[in-house]
Amino acid sequence: MSYSVFVDTALQLPAPDVEALIEGRIIAALPRIFIEPERSFALYPANISINLLPHEYYRSSFLPIAKTSFSQLNSETVLIKAWARCELCQILNDLKSLEALSQLTIWTTEGLHKTLLQRRYIFLTLLRVYLLPQPLEIPVHPSGNFVTLPRSLIVNDSTPVLSDAIFDKRRQQLEKLEPPEHPELEELQSAIALLSTTNPKAKQLDAELKMFLGWSEKSLTTEFDPDLDWIKTIAKIGNSSDGNTFEKLVRKSLVKLGFANSNTNSKASLDPESTGGAGGLDFYCETPYPVAGECKASKHESVPNSVTAQLIHLVLTHLGQNKFDRSIKIILAAGPLTNPANQAAIGSKMNVIRPETLQRLVELKAKHPGAIDLLQLKPCLEQQPFGEEADAKVNRYIDSVQENIKVRSYIVQLVKDFLERTRSSSVESNQLHSVYAFSRSPQPLNYEEMYEILIELSSPLTGYLGRIKGDGLGGYRFYFIRDLRSDN
Repeated sequence: MSYSVFVDTALQLPAPDVEALIEGRIIAALPRIFIEPERSFALYPANISINLLPHEYYRSSFLPIAKTSFSQLNSETVLIKAWARCELCQILNDLKSLEALSQLTIWTTEGLHKTLLQRRYIFLTLLRVYLLPQPLEIPVHPSGNFVTLPRSLIVNDSTPVLSDAIFDKRRQQLEKLEPPEHPELEELQSAIALLSTTNPKAKQLDAELKMFLGWSEKSLTTEFDPDLDWIKTIAKIGNSSDGNTFEKLVRKSLVKLGFANSNTNSKASLDPESTGGAGGLDFYCETPYPVAGECKASKHESVPNSVTAQLIHLVLTHLGQNKFDRSIKIILAAGPLTNPANQAAIGSKMNVIRPETLQRLVELKAKHPGAIDLLQLKPCLEQQPFGEEADAKVNRYIDSVQENIKVRSYIVQLVKDFLERTRSSSVESNQLHSVYAFSRSPQPLNYEEMYEILIELSSPLTGYLGRIKGDGLGGYRFYFIRDLRSDN
């Protein structure tokens, strides 16, 4: 249940520190004075002199962001984007603890040492940060620890930067000065962040890394794979008479799915910017397994037997009998096959797939990059039924993948809800299985099945959940990192 508070002052902190707090990169600040716990205030990004050069004060991984934050400051106004509540303020004067503190924050050990020598004390203040509904622009205030706002704000805790569970975990880590879990990924994130302003894929990866590191829980729900722009046209073009464009879209789709071809023969290619032309295959994939096929765009024309005969002829001509026998054969057609054409496709083990099905498959790949395993798709394409009935089996494969995603999405949400409800930092797998068994789950799972999924979801390569060693033998406790949307 959210609550409202009045905020009439703002704490001045160096602009880079405020940016790091808003990003969720840190949950601590180093004000010049002791802050009473439970006190609430806005965060004022100031051009505060820290008596040190930025490269002395900020760690190299954060330095580019720090320099950008300082460069974006306005000489006349300040933009306040967040407010915070002090959770804890403690005095540090132990030189030995500063190195551990540096590893968990944005400040260098050298910078912390010099700050301690200058001030005699470091007031390590843990802040719970919340975003304001609308940024507040106020005149620059030249000095002071706290700034009186032009008008009081009524704020609430409905938009925390971090959830209760993740904040509690980060707080425990900071209070105990435990080492960071993934320092190498922090370095990678900082390098990626420099590219994220101009590269959509880098921006997505940057967001994923931040969520995995526990710095953010804001998935780019409004962002999407830019390839979706053309992916969403596959069915429309496939049902038109624009055969050349459809062939190029099919090639782009196969590349998107992970197929490749190093063949320089233009008559048996996968180059998405060209077509097979007269006498050439519409597409040919070499890896991870050979796939050859033909495209027929029009919905209003039946596909004659000549298309199946042409596919056989072209594969034999350009690839030979051995590759013909090993290749999966696909006809991508919008219109229905004539009865002779369908019988020929069945006899030659050809899969007839509709443009709508291809679009559905590639959309799933774009939204969930790891969802489509081409080696799992291969048996589906190699087994009966063939001909026009093959389209249904490919759709069943897509349905099964979506069902797997739905189950995993449900489990991630279950972990998140359980931790928020119990205000715990982690949950044991047996506890979670009991909750799952009595919930409205998408499908029943025994303990072993659920445990395997939890391990999968907490892998560093997926990063939807995190895991720590439990008290029992060989067991783990799990915590929430980021949402997994199922799109179902």
